[in-house]
Amino acid sequence: MDVESNQRESEKMVREISPLLKFVLELGPLVVFFFANSKGDWLAEKLPVLHEFGGPIFIATGLFMIATALALTVSWILTRTLPMMPLISGLVVLVFGALTLYLQNDTFIKMKPTIVNTLFGVILLGGLFFGQSLLGYVFNSAFKLTDEGWRKLTLRWGIFFLFLAVLNEVVWRNFSTDTWVAFKVWGTMPITIIFTMAQMPLVMRHSVEPLNKDHK
Repeated sequence: MDVESNQRESEKMVREISPLLKFVLELGPLVVFFFANSKGDWLAEKLPVLHEFGGPIFIATGLFMIATALALTVSWILTRTLPMMPLISGLVVLVFGALTLYLQNDTFIKMKPTIVNTLFGVILLGGLFFGQSLLGYVFNSAFKLTDEGWRKLTLRWGIFFLFLAVLNEVVWRNFSTDTWVAFKVWGTMPITIIFTMAQMPLVMRHSVEPLNKDHK
């Protein structure tokens, strides 16, 4: 069996899920976080065990960790793979969430988006510095671009991640916890969707036409 056949067999082992389900798995934990923070006292009345977490932001953090772990588990069960970016983000949620609950200090969970976005931005821009368009490894299964296209897209996403990191710092340091939570759920996601859609002209311009597999 040649290399191409092995690659096709590997691809068959990775199951695809609908874009809507994928979106739900990514957004679900954030919605849980927002709801638990806004209704923390009510949840604690209904489930007294939640008092162990602390105030609303700590209840939200605990449930956010549980929801994130469940989302990753469901994603693995359905696809038999875990995308690198959600996996890294999930691990940071669990680590910083645990620190938040253990030390009863919400600074850790508030800094999580800053840490994750800075990490992604530095990795992408650092890869470009060494001549590697690392974004191609993330999105190559979704679409194929020319080398120039991957370089441009990687540069844009690297800068965008750093922008999100700075934006998160501005919001959590200058506004209330409730405002930060609302922004994290209902602000960051729309901004990311708008940015993603804005990249479509570049993707279309640098797309590589698929090879005719019937051609010999």
